[in-house]
Amino acid sequence: MRGRIHGSRDRLGDGLTSLCAAALALNVVLVLGLLGVLATGGLSAFWQGALVRLELDDGRRILGEVRDVEPMPASSPPTTRSRLEVGNRDVTGLDFVWVDGPAITRQDRPADAVLLERLAYGNFYGFVAEIRRSGDVLASGPEEVWRALAPLLERKRDEALTIERLERGEIGRVNHHIERLRLAIRRIESREPAGPARSARLAALLLEQAHAQTAYETLALRLTALRETWLADTLVVETVDGVRREIPLGHVVRALRPNRMGQLDRLRLYAARVVEFVSEEPRESNTEGGIFPAIFGTVMMVFLMSFVVAPFGVLAALYLREYARQGLLVRLVRIAVNNLAGVPSIVFGVFGLGFFVYVVGGSLDRWLAPEALPTPTFGTGGILWASLTLALLTVPVVIVATEEGLAAVPRVVREGSRALGATKFETTWRVVVPAAAPGILTGLILAMARAAGEVAPLMIVGMVKLAPTLPVDGMPPFVHLERKFMHLGFHIYDLGFQSPNVEATKPLVFATALLLIAIVTLMNLAAIAVRNHLRRKYSGSAV
Repeated sequence: MRGRIHGSRDRLGDGLTSLCAAALALNVVLVLGLLGVLATGGLSAFWQGALVRLELDDGRRILGEVRDVEPMPASSPPTTRSRLEVGNRDVTGLDFVWVDGPAITRQDRPADAVLLERLAYGNFYGFVAEIRRSGDVLASGPEEVWRALAPLLERKRDEALTIERLERGEIGRVNHHIERLRLAIRRIESREPAGPARSARLAALLLEQAHAQTAYETLALRLTALRETWLADTLVVETVDGVRREIPLGHVVRALRPNRMGQLDRLRLYAARVVEFVSEEPRESNTEGGIFPAIFGTVMMVFLMSFVVAPFGVLAALYLREYARQGLLVRLVRIAVNNLAGVPSIVFGVFGLGFFVYVVGGSLDRWLAPEALPTPTFGTGGILWASLTLALLTVPVVIVATEEGLAAVPRVVREGSRALGATKFETTWRVVVPAAAPGILTGLILAMARAAGEVAPLMIVGMVKLAPTLPVDGMPPFVHLERKFMHLGFHIYDLGFQSPNVEATKPLVFATALLLIAIVTLMNLAAIAVRNHLRRKYSGSAV
């Protein structure tokens, strides 16, 4: 009888073990499937396909890239339909069209078909006709225009870089200096009593402001001249229907003849587009270009959050585990911490807006920068307040993980340290905390992963669709924690649900989501490597 009972328990244990293994395998398959979908949908966005020209039975002609082919429902005999990216939004107003297979009467790939990536209105698909400068024709005909196009585009890129350096360099510094002088003048007018000293200081500042304004006007004239030169050359293009358009060469990012490109050329273009995606700024309402500001903002916010949450979470856990007298109050605190982990993130966002932005930021504006009011400096959303809000959101995770790590340190380690003459403080900081470091890093890893994916609270406390300047630049004090920032999570939401052209941005949604997962994985792997090193060093830890 007893043998039968043990046999049934063994079978039950084996069944539960198999069930756990099946659940783990299912989770692995689901994760790999998700990554596969993101990789397929995102990485394919950078590959350049051939340009196909279609003639339809109603007399229309279409030129574009085939993006999808699917069977037509309820068709007899069975046939397919194709979705083509046709671009030319400034001409037709559409980026994509569906074409039924039976409607196609002729199909070819014209060798001289051109794809132009532009700063505005998306891609252009068609044919080149002329290059003009101030109305004069510089080149005419497809081949002559194509030979002259590459050096002109290279020159336009250099001119664009010159304009950008002037705007963000000299003009930016002069604007920054003018703003500082304006605030200094307002500070003297509002704080200092009337007198000869006040008048002399105001006169000196006003004279310096006049000189700075003159310098700004000179730079503005130079910028206007550079812009006129940048836009002087135009490219005359023609759609597949014969409609002509004149495009400033400065607005052309890249010109391609896809039907004449080999596989090696396509691979080079693919690599260039991937580098552009991760290193440049967005354009065209975030639907094109790169996402570097969003990458920078996400990583900087996560690190700022980590610098805040780590000491507060660890100190709170140390007090609760090592110093606090265990009783009703400590149990209530632990219950409150556990409940805090279940509060919706949007509630933390509302709290961050009310406390950090309005109370703390508003007070800092009144104390440190009253001359800038009513324009807020700290009393508005920024990356600092967003980081502090996420620190509050994730501090329960760090506290719980740190307490578990401290509890895993054997009691004999503490007693041995005290027996050798160490004080409680020395035992805690030199013996217990290093041994519990793997558990502390586990909590920090979980906090970083959650913070990197949060979007709802950040929409309230400083995250924006497009940030013109990064929180770090060359202007004193060089790190501007009061500035608004971009975030990869919100960028995904904006592309997927707020974009004026959802079909065109769907591949970018997949690519951005894949990049966000990769960034979080890399940060976690770095923290895991440190944790494993500490675990090997302090083998007494059971974490």
